[in-house]
Amino acid sequence: MSHALVLNASFEPLQIVSWQKAIQLLFQGKVEVIEESEREVRTVRLTIRVPAVIRLIDYIPLKKKRQLVRFSRVNVFVRDKHQCQYCGEHFSKNHLTLDHVVPVVQGGGKTWENIVTACKPCNQRKGGRTPQQARMELKRKPKRPQWLPSLHLNLSVTVTQAPDTWRLYLSLDSEENPEE
Repeated sequence: MSHALVLNASFEPLQIVSWQKAIQLLFQGKVEVIEESEREVRTVRLTIRVPAVIRLIDYIPLKKKRQLVRFSRVNVFVRDKHQCQYCGEHFSKNHLTLDHVVPVVQGGGKTWENIVTACKPCNQRKGGRTPQQARMELKRKPKRPQWLPSLHLNLSVTVTQAPDTWRLYLSLDSEENPEE
């Protein structure tokens, strides 16, 4: 039928829930309705408009996103936009590898600041050397992302289909790029 956008008590978007869950939270006294949809739900004794945007009565503290970003192969590819950090070409994940900027044999670790996406030919050309030793230049200095890549991707798909009643709360008019 439809979904509802859940806002924290501070009006920050938290998640999207089914209309049934939104009504359940309303009757439990956990939320207030900020926006209603045009749809109605009818019972024998009650007719209620389906909530489109609901706000929690009590504030839920959020963990820092920095702590949520898990170091993984997929997240490194997303951070680097599936682009080789040496030649600058874009590739599918099957044609990409992870490269230690400072090789392990030279004391480099497995950290966000030392791992980049590289195509197979560039990774082989660099070998067990630093970019300076191999006379190769990095396109971007690697750093820990300040956002959760998988969450960002899921929201970007959802946001394109967001109802008009959600737009004010999702700040769609001022597109922010969390990758920079």
